[in-house]
Amino acid sequence: MSSKSELQRTAEEDGLLSEPAVAPLTGNGHRPGFDLQAYAREERMRLLHRLFVLPGLESPRTVLFCGVGAENGSSLVCARTAKALASQVKRSVCMVDANWRYPSLHETLQTYNHCGLSDAVLRLGGIRNVARQMNGGNLWLVTAGMRISEPHALLTSECLQSRLAELKSDFNYILVDGPPVDIYVDAMILGKLVDGVVLVLQANSTRRETARRAKECLESAGVRLLGAVLNRRTFPIPEFLYHKV
Repeated sequence: MSSKSELQRTAEEDGLLSEPAVAPLTGNGHRPGFDLQAYAREERMRLLHRLFVLPGLESPRTVLFCGVGAENGSSLVCARTAKALASQVKRSVCMVDANWRYPSLHETLQTYNHCGLSDAVLRLGGIRNVARQMNGGNLWLVTAGMRISEPHALLTSECLQSRLAELKSDFNYILVDGPPVDIYVDAMILGKLVDGVVLVLQANSTRRETARRAKECLESAGVRLLGAVLNRRTFPIPEFLYHKV
């Protein structure tokens, strides 16, 4: 049996491999119900384990979250995953909004988008100039900054690669919110600059064929696909049946 990797040992020390705390099932009147918030927390912990502690593989440090289509909730999934990761490890975690066409990570976090990634690439210099510490902890944010309608030249610039290299040097984990796959080539370009991509699908909305095409587009571009997240999932099971499931 091979020995544990340095990353796995670090994850154990940081608590990343510990079992998530799951709240008990709660009742509603005289009928037992299902605690959806507890279930969502458990699912986020499973996602963290699968993303950042992969036995036998090099675990990613930079991950791009992008929707299959527009409004699939990639910003929300990226933000919640980053917050959960920061709460489980002692090391630094940075969220980055790289959706320059339609930036929304700052709105998800209910904060402002003043100077961000585009400004650092275009004129401000070091990425630390635009990185913002959240609540004095180990979670940081780099907003999109100036909105850019045609970001192809910026996405393919050496300056962006330099800024991403600075992020990797300054932070232990970088979670990037990117544009949807089925509309622009931006996600494919960004996917080559990170360790892997997580596709975000919207329950009851994203079509199977559309998701399959998005997967094929990423793979044909040589992008490492780490997995997919089904966002806004509902549980159409009558409450009185939950205790039998």
